[in-house]
Amino acid sequence: MDTNTIQTMLNRIRTNIQSVVIGQDKAIDLLLIGLVSRGHVLLEDVPGIGKTTLASALAKTLDLSFNRIQFTPDVMPSDITGFSMYNPKASEFQFHEGAIMANLILADEINRSSPKTQSSLLEAMQDRQVTVDGVSYPLPNPFMVVATQNAVEQIGTYPLPEAQLDRFMIKTHLRYPSASEEVEIYQRHAGISPLESLEAQISLDQVLQLQKEAIDVYLAPSLYDYVARLVSKTRENPAVSLGVSPRGALMLVQAAKGRALLMGRDYCLPDDILFLAPYVLAHRMLLNSDNELAGRTSLDVLNEIIKSTPAPKQ
Repeated sequence: MDTNTIQTMLNRIRTNIQSVVIGQDKAIDLLLIGLVSRGHVLLEDVPGIGKTTLASALAKTLDLSFNRIQFTPDVMPSDITGFSMYNPKASEFQFHEGAIMANLILADEINRSSPKTQSSLLEAMQDRQVTVDGVSYPLPNPFMVVATQNAVEQIGTYPLPEAQLDRFMIKTHLRYPSASEEVEIYQRHAGISPLESLEAQISLDQVLQLQKEAIDVYLAPSLYDYVARLVSKTRENPAVSLGVSPRGALMLVQAAKGRALLMGRDYCLPDDILFLAPYVLAHRMLLNSDNELAGRTSLDVLNEIIKSTPAPKQ
């Protein structure tokens, strides 16, 4: 697939989502990077910013099967993965699919369900399969989870454990719109939601082709070394109790290739890694108690590491 065709497809997706989600261009691009890089995305912010609308707009823009799972305290793991039930007519147990059996999953307010229910996503997000009663069932291809959570409200929520956070390639926040953007939101959403009129812009096969193109993007050995030096420093920094895992480093590499594709290139630049590092690495780092009490964040420490680690010359 030539560069112009790729850019045309990605621009159609972006423009379609922007017709509904106003003033969130960076979040849209990060969502598209996750899509072409075969990664999952966690959207975190206060209610009413547009997290669910953004994920729903992506689903409508792609001709993929879509399920929305509203994570509430009463949701059980079997609701997500599926279950086996005995069929007396057939004299055998039959598998009944759960909500996870779709190309695109919106895990809405994921931190409102118990850790047991949250953990039912681990195998699906990592291995793209679910195991029920000892039998593994493959998930549709492509498969992507877009999860949302409220970063402010703590009552009735369960913080995502490190193992769950590590499955998300990208974690990002949305921002408040400017005054002019907010007026535009009023005008577009005051009547019938523009989500209802969105039409698919690319097919399932085209999504798979974009993902293949992202894999083939060239990343120079010096950039592999740069990623390795960055993640190594997260493990050695005295302020950090848990650094970035090899899986996190690999996701940064994959995401960098996805961003290069989004920017119209078939090769990566140091800027791809610099841009994505805060969104891919920061949520994988845990600070020690002294630094947390001092009010520092993992992003603060990561920015210090980035500044002290020379990037390769382009």
